[in-house]
Amino acid sequence: MSELPPPVPKLDARQLVDEVNRSTGAGLEFVGEAAGGEVGAAFVRWPDGRDGVLTRAAGDVGELRRTAVALDAARGTGLPVPRYQLVADGGVVQERLPGRAPATVDRALLEAMISLADRFAGVAPELPVPSMHLLESGPGFCLHESLERYDDRTRKLLGWIRDVGRAEPGGMTGDDLVHLDFHPGNVLVDDAGTITGIVDWDGIGRGDRRFGLVTLRFSAHVRLPGADVGWFDELLQDALEPDVLRLYWAHMALRQVDWSIRHHTAADVTHWLEFAVPIP
Repeated sequence: MSELPPPVPKLDARQLVDEVNRSTGAGLEFVGEAAGGEVGAAFVRWPDGRDGVLTRAAGDVGELRRTAVALDAARGTGLPVPRYQLVADGGVVQERLPGRAPATVDRALLEAMISLADRFAGVAPELPVPSMHLLESGPGFCLHESLERYDDRTRKLLGWIRDVGRAEPGGMTGDDLVHLDFHPGNVLVDDAGTITGIVDWDGIGRGDRRFGLVTLRFSAHVRLPGADVGWFDELLQDALEPDVLRLYWAHMALRQVDWSIRHHTAADVTHWLEFAVPIP
């Protein structure tokens, strides 16, 4: 097997706090590391007592400010999204929303997230349309090289992914707000299970809000092992035209298999290959 691309490094939370303080003079206090997530985040506190969440910056300062404006617009419609408190080279501090990560994932939570995604309709200031990366590697994720170098199964999947990328539609369309990583780990809930926040907006764009349903379906495969989620598959087939579903499915197959190759085990790779194929 050829050498695989390296994994994305985990966040050194304390180091990032120090770097942001040195570059901005923000005076952030490190409170603790956020649980969960593949890369990581830090809980911080401002000198005036406000709580925030510090993450590594994804994109340049201009892109981050554009994301901040988009989230302001979304919050203006009543969506529970965070305000960006600080945008700096290397890091972003956003307000810490109320609630906590869901302790359990069930059909009720999935249905609540599906309903929430409907509210993304038409909420898209001047944002770029996200690439599905079916013909070229993404920036740190959706890497084609992983699938090319791993084994015959992943090379076969990559061939199908590229065929989808060359077909129509060639990409996402629409004027909705798009959260590229819409799964239960990126929402917060209160004691009654009501969603109080949607976080991790590094993946943001303008396009088709229904893309988030496919992301959520992939997550449900892991979060609800053995559960009957046939209702979700029927929902996808009713909500999305077959060629659009195929486009979004190809992106998620690429994303999950690449990430598993670089960050997890051979069993995880097989797990995602078995789920991604046969193709809807």
